[in-house]
Amino acid sequence: MQTSLTRRSCLKLSLAAAAASRLSADSTMDTRGFKLGIITDELTTKLDEALDFISSYHLQWCELREMFGKNIMNSPKEDLDRARDLLAKHAIQVSEIGSPLFKWNCPQMPAKANEKRDTFSAAFTEQDADKLLDQSFELARFFGTRMVRIFTYWRVEDPAKAYPYVRDRMAKAAEVATKAKIILNIENEHSCNVGTGKELGRLLKEVNSPSLRGVWDPGNATMLGEVPYPGGYEAVKGLFPHMHIKDSRKNVTTGKLEWAPVGGGIIDFKGQFQALHRDRYQGTMSLETHYRRADGNKVESTRESLEGLFKVL
Repeated sequence: MQTSLTRRSCLKLSLAAAAASRLSADSTMDTRGFKLGIITDELTTKLDEALDFISSYHLQWCELREMFGKNIMNSPKEDLDRARDLLAKHAIQVSEIGSPLFKWNCPQMPAKANEKRDTFSAAFTEQDADKLLDQSFELARFFGTRMVRIFTYWRVEDPAKAYPYVRDRMAKAAEVATKAKIILNIENEHSCNVGTGKELGRLLKEVNSPSLRGVWDPGNATMLGEVPYPGGYEAVKGLFPHMHIKDSRKNVTTGKLEWAPVGGGIIDFKGQFQALHRDRYQGTMSLETHYRRADGNKVESTRESLEGLFKVL
């Protein structure tokens, strides 16, 4: 009985591998000139397995956030060395370091304590900021990138009141980054004080530093009611060297927005990508799956979303 089950399992694995091989070699798997990658832990924190998946689609970029079960800011030296060796083996470049910097309470206006937060195995506070900035710069250099993603503190009830402090703190961080020759990319994160394209564009224009740019995330913008393309994009056009790709849709039962495979939601990605081509976008982008199938399988959810993205392209 045990032998039969084992053979059956092996057959399933072989068929799956063959199917994946055919898909990855398919002519539709074309990034249309975009520097496309995947945030590795959206697949698995086992970096070797995540890079195997990315390589199977002939993608040459990734973004690092969690690996080997730890947030990158908590990774020991042996894990960092192992990660760099694996990246070299797969010929995959790191687009940016997905740090959790400033994804905590604003010192002057803390958010509600009972709200659920997505911290990705990182629990830091403002007291850690200066040390983490220096550490993130070292990680960027170690992995061959100049870009580090940051945030704008947990979103408060009235972000407009927190805005002056947030803007000035980001400007201060940008000054440090300039000396280190690093680019800090603020993500418009719906759970943080800068969550839409309009909010991100305003802050970047007011700080006006080449060391402070954006991560444009159309999916996050939808969660705050913004139409990401063309509206949100117009506010951040020319201000971001990196982009996150995920989609959202309305749940037919609850009426609330939920994550969707790319191309299966409400975002006009066809128009967005056409605009990026028209505007000669030269930056990188990462698929940030977030969507989960009913069975919760992260790898297959990412595959579904990635292949939806290829169809859009």
